[in-house]
Amino acid sequence: MYRRNSLVFFCIALLVSCTVPTQITSVSFNDYRIEKNRKTDSSVNAMLKPYAASLNESMGKVIGFSSKEHTARQPESGLGNFMADCIRTMAEKKFARKVDAGFMNQGGIRSGIPKGNITVGKIYELMPFDNLIVLQDVKGNVLQQFLDKTASDGGWPVSSGITMGIKDKKAVNVIINGKPLDANTVYTIANSDYVANGGSDCEMLKKIPQQNKGYLMRDALIEFVSQMTNEGKPLDYSIEKRVVNVN
Repeated sequence: MYRRNSLVFFCIALLVSCTVPTQITSVSFNDYRIEKNRKTDSSVNAMLKPYAASLNESMGKVIGFSSKEHTARQPESGLGNFMADCIRTMAEKKFARKVDAGFMNQGGIRSGIPKGNITVGKIYELMPFDNLIVLQDVKGNVLQQFLDKTASDGGWPVSSGITMGIKDKKAVNVIINGKPLDANTVYTIANSDYVANGGSDCEMLKKIPQQNKGYLMRDALIEFVSQMTNEGKPLDYSIEKRVVNVN
């Protein structure tokens, strides 16, 4: 395995005058193989040791317990349900308003949660990005477009309060708060700022105003698990037929 930890650029520039921009004519770099038998630098290790100890202590802090292994699957998974519920629940708490549905983009789930103790480090592995939770008020016709996009990807995690089917890569039979999706109704949804800004090909959301309090999704997950622990509840999410494939 190669990593470009020490990336060195050798640039040959042609400088004609102060008014002429620098022109790069070549670029090169070196790859370094990271191997277990590679000699370590004792001085660097000594410098990093106090920071590593503090980091390991923080990442090793136990905040909850999982009664079973949770992995990401499509069209639905217990892990995805947990994350989407967290986004909706913590968004309602943080923004102090009702949220109709929360969503988690499937591609943003980068790990799973094994059975046993849940540490802060496990949440960082699950959500390594500094994505924020944002709210958007969207009309039903735009929400349908967004759900169609999730359906075309094979299904994204959705929170409680919404169910849907996937047929021919489209979202069908969408139910929100016990009622069929209405094209003219305005719904409040919680998402990541990445998705709300058009990421994962969600251009339909890009121009819609956002409410943003600088609340990291990772922090929401840590608080959500801690809240469950304080209530004496383990992480025990299952498939609930929130998203199903329709034959």
